[in-house]
This record gives sequence, C-alpha cells and structure tokens, in this order.
Amino acid sequence: MNFDLLNRRGFLGSTATGLSSIALTHLLNQNSLLRPRADDREEGKRPIRPTIDPKNPNRARAPHFSPAAKNVLVIFCAGACSQLDTFDYKPELVRRDGQPMPGDNVITFQGEQGNLQKSPWEFKPRGESGKMVSTLVDHIGELADDLCFIHSLTGKTNTHGPGENFMSTGFTLDGFPSMGAWVTYALGSENQDLPAFVAIPDPRGTPQSSVNNWGPGFLPAVFQGTDFNAASPIRNLVRPDRISIERDRATRDYLRRLNERHLQKFPGDSELAARIASYELAARMQLSVPRISDLSTEPAHILSMYGADDTENKLKAQFARNCILARRLIENGVRFVQLFNGAYQTGGEGVSNWDGHKTIKKHYDIHGPILDQPVAGLLKDLKQRGMLEDTLVVWCTEFGRMPTFQKGASGRDHNPAGFTAWMAGAGVKRGYEYGATDEFGYKAVDKPATVYDFHATILHLLGLDHERLSYYHNGIERRLTDVHGHVIRDVLS
Repeated sequence: MNFDLLNRRGFLGSTATGLSSIALTHLLNQNSLLRPRADDREEGKRPIRPTIDPKNPNRARAPHFSPAAKNVLVIFCAGACSQLDTFDYKPELVRRDGQPMPGDNVITFQGEQGNLQKSPWEFKPRGESGKMVSTLVDHIGELADDLCFIHSLTGKTNTHGPGENFMSTGFTLDGFPSMGAWVTYALGSENQDLPAFVAIPDPRGTPQSSVNNWGPGFLPAVFQGTDFNAASPIRNLVRPDRISIERDRATRDYLRRLNERHLQKFPGDSELAARIASYELAARMQLSVPRISDLSTEPAHILSMYGADDTENKLKAQFARNCILARRLIENGVRFVQLFNGAYQTGGEGVSNWDGHKTIKKHYDIHGPILDQPVAGLLKDLKQRGMLEDTLVVWCTEFGRMPTFQKGASGRDHNPAGFTAWMAGAGVKRGYEYGATDEFGYKAVDKPATVYDFHATILHLLGLDHERLSYYHNGIERRLTDVHGHVIRDVLS
C-alpha cells in the first residue's frame, strides 16, 4: 500500500497537482472547450417527463408540438400475418414458383426451407394508385388509395412472444411499457369517464404475449390498458336493480368525501391519490362502459357494412363487433385503442391466429374473411364520419413470412428480415408505398425501416418527439424507442 499521501511531502505534492487541475479546468472553460455541444444544449434533445397530477393522472396534457393526430387505433394481427399473401406483391416469386431460392439455404425458426412458393391468392391492381393487393383481403384492397404502406419493416426476433413485445413495446423482453401506455403517459385523455387506453382482445382469446402488449411496464400502473371486447365487456359494472340511481349516486358522493378527507391526512402521497383516482374512474365506468359496449343502437346498415350481421361466420361477426366498439371508443375520446385479430391457443397451429406454418391456404382462408370486411368497414365508417382527420389507424403484425414453403410442409416460416405494415388517416400520405423487400419478398433492401422508426413516426404524428419523451427508471432515461429510431418523414402528408 502507498502511504505517501499521509506525510507532509505527499500532501503538498498532491495539493499542487489538484490546484493545477483546477487552473486547467478554468482555462478550458474560458475557451469554451468544456461547454456542451450545441445539439446537447438544444431544448429538443433534453428528456421531457410529463407532469402527472396524482388526483387526475389521465388529465389531458399538451404534446411537444402541434399534432396531426389526436387518437390512435392499432390493429394488430397476432401470429405474424404473411406480407407475401396480402400486400407485398412479387412478380419474380410468381415466375420462379417451385424453384430453390438463390443463395445459401436459409435455416429459420422451424428449420430448413423448401422451394420458392407464390401466393395461393391472386393479386390485383387497386384504385387509382394501382397498388397490387391480394384477393385474400379484397375489401381492404378496395381502400388501397387511402392507405400508406411501409414494405421494408425489420424486426429483431423470429419468436412470437418476443416479437409481439417488440412491436408493442420496443423491447423483446417482458416488463417494458407498451405504445399505448407511453402515449397516455404523455398525453392523458379527453374523456375522464373512460380509460385513456383500451385493448380489445380477439374473441378467441389473448395474444401470445398477453398483457405485455398493453401493459405499463415500469410506468405508473394507471397507464396500463383496460382490456375488454364486445363479446366480454367488463364484468361487475352494472348497477344492481335493487339499488336506485339516486342511492348509487349518493353513495359515490359520500365515498368521494371520505376519500378526500383521507387524502388530506397524507399530503403528497401520490400513490394514494392515484389509487383513489383509479377507483373513481372505475365508478364512472359503471355508466360509461355499458353504454359504449351496447351495440344495439347501431343501425342495420352499419352492422352490415362491418359484417357484424353475418350469421354464417360467427367469428367474423364477433370481430366486426369489436371493430365497431373500437370506433365508438375513439369517437368518445379514448386516446389509444389496440384491436387484436388472432389469439394464442395451445394445441392448434394456425387455428386461432396467423401462424401459417403447415397449411397456409387452409388457415388463411379462415383468417382472411374474419379480418377483411370488418377492418374495411371500420376504415369506411371512420372516413364517412370525418374521424380520419384526427385519428391515425395503424395495421401491423409481429414479423413477416418467408417466400419459401417449409421443407415437407405447405406453409411459410417466420421472417423478421422484411415485412409490411400500413397506416391510414391523420398525417400520412394516401395511396403511397414506402420501401421495398427484395425480388422474392425475403429481405428489406430499399429504405429498410426498424420498429423503432415505426414507433418514432407514430409518436411524431401525435405531436411527440420520441427522443424527448422519457421516464427515469433504474438510473436510465427510458424511451419507447430506446436509443434508436428516426421519423419516417417520407410517409408524412
């Protein structure tokens, strides 16, 4: 051990060194050599954490700049819907149908690949844009001139659970806040009688990653999505018949006064205030949710447009009712709605979701009609009501599919190297295509875009800078886009 610092000579020598360091720092500062870089001083680069009122955590908050959209509706196809059988037409895949894919043999999620395989469905040019869309989604194809396609998305995983996490939260691991949680943390809600963020699971069940898709992660729990659908609305909200409206209201008013007195005993207790606020919202939802989820007031022509009156395809009718519910929630000021098509179900590959490994034709012939008319009806309805002027609609899935069939099967394996998403409505171009995969639809080659870019663009359309929106957690300024992401400005109108 060195004991020099303990004697007089060592002390004086160290003092001299310290004084010279202070002098050097002073000189460097005088010459501006210690000042932060200009872009570090810019207001736009500083993290911004919204000020949350614990008594009213969902109070509407101002965005960072003027937004194009006020609400978001995400349609999530769970199971990895194939871009090659829906929206990404590849003539070369048709020409080389049945031939080996050039290059090294690709080993993907479930093993070795077979030959190239064209889509079992025909593609047709649609609208004035001439966009080629599969007959599997004919109704959506008719609206191609209203859609903005991103054909060059790339992911980080070829596994469903982490893939759903990545698309919904920006991270493959569990425990991170979802898109909807980030948005409601930043902006709150215009409606104080409904949740700011609602997740609508498929009638067949939840996606594989379940609540992670709409969870709050390390954000305050109040920003978790409330999950219910048209088939299974939130239970225990209906007032018992034996209790009158007047008695119910008086009871809630008395409980509110008790809560206020209790809160006065613990000033500054934000967790207590937030808990009381969540209970009060639940009480208000006794009136608001049954009204919103009661679709009996919808006219017959609206039910027909969505396909909600289809008596032969009950799954389609149920999903159509979820689509109507999504519109009603947005219509009533819910900030973020996440609508799922497809669910995780053990013991039945591809039966309840878009995971078409073995027999893609058989399974997609089931899933296509369930998705197609209801989503098209939703877009038409939003447009005719003028709601697309301030609502952003997003269609996505966790990753794409291979241009080959799996060896020994008639389905496509997982592929995060290049896949498709689309947007419609507020702030995005209409009838537009951004980026491209290669000639077979395997890999993004023109303007590759990451999920981080995708998220940055969604936040930008809501008036939020993805580099500024943050939450301090475990010593890190966390963001939806982590330390990545750029706004895809070419898709902005």
